[in-house]
Amino acid sequence: MTLSVKDRVFAAAEQISAERRPTVSTVRAAAGVSNADATRYLKEWTEEKHAAGGQLAAAPAALLEQAARLAGACWAEASGLADERHAGLQTAWAQEKKDLNLEIAELVADLDKVSAEKDSAVTELTARITALEAQLAATGEQFALAQTAAQDATREAAAALTRLAAAEARTSTLQEAHDALLQRITPQTPAEPKQVTGGEV
Repeated sequence: MTLSVKDRVFAAAEQISAERRPTVSTVRAAAGVSNADATRYLKEWTEEKHAAGGQLAAAPAALLEQAARLAGACWAEASGLADERHAGLQTAWAQEKKDLNLEIAELVADLDKVSAEKDSAVTELTARITALEAQLAATGEQFALAQTAAQDATREAAAALTRLAAAEARTSTLQEAHDALLQRITPQTPAEPKQVTGGEV
């Protein structure tokens, strides 16, 4: 069934009024009608709405009183529910805050513990490094002394070898002199006379 121009304008005006106040341009675009039709029927729709509002204002006082009591009851119920929800949210937030503060305190305690362990480890390593440096210095001094002693021993050994070589040379010279002297002072054995046999003169 095809809607009339008026029906399309009224439907568009109702739809647009749910979000904002309808205007000629918005109704014309939504209903797909001419500017004149949009202007004409939007005016009728507005007048009908105002008339409906006037009829509502003319409702009986008893009905309005009951509506007011119902609205008050609804408001009280909604306020109570809102208060309960707010109290629940506040309690949950307080518990969450408490848990968060407890977690933060635990993290701070763990951080303090780790910092203390780090400081202790740094102190221990510093002491060990100092001791090793002192030991290295002492070992270096001992090595220097040993190296000096080795150099002294090498020089003394070289000097001793030199003295030994000189002593051996003097001993050899003395031995030669001794042998020569012995040869000079040892008498030579005389030659034995020849024996004369018979018949020889």
